[in-house]
Amino acid sequence: MTTLETLLNDADMAGVWNLVPDRSTITFKVRNMWGLVNVKGRFTEFTGDGQLTGKGAVFGRVDIRAASLNTGIGRRDEHLRSADFFDVERFPDISVVVTAAEPTQGRAADLRATFTIKGVTAPLPLPATITELDDGSIRVSGQTKVNRAQFDLGKNMLGMIGATATAAAEAVFVRSPR
Repeated sequence: MTTLETLLNDADMAGVWNLVPDRSTITFKVRNMWGLVNVKGRFTEFTGDGQLTGKGAVFGRVDIRAASLNTGIGRRDEHLRSADFFDVERFPDISVVVTAAEPTQGRAADLRATFTIKGVTAPLPLPATITELDDGSIRVSGQTKVNRAQFDLGKNMLGMIGATATAAAEAVFVRSPR
């Protein structure tokens, strides 16, 4: 068994786990200016939880407040929040739902995940590393490519904005009191 398989099948780890926002990060980056510049940003407001069954099954959900995006440039952030991109008035949340973790090697796993952005739900591959930390919490680190057109995230003005964005997270979970 791999380290992750042991963790997922440990009855002592079974239970509900809550996301700790102040120990977690959710970021994105996209190539801009015909690939010459990386625009980087983060989301500052999100919640989530997960469940380990102790029999190898994993379930989880992270909800991200789309309006909390921050690239460090106010005008750009307002434009990204507009109907041209995230349309936060109509679609205030981005959701990631995980329904399984398939261990691959060591602490690595392929998470079965669906993303909902602007009312469009689609599965996306989500390779991740799952680590038990010294304080007993669990860190899930992963990233995936998001096809902007699939989720209607802005027009590609003369090829100026990259077709895909990279979404990444380092999410720390602590066990809910029993």
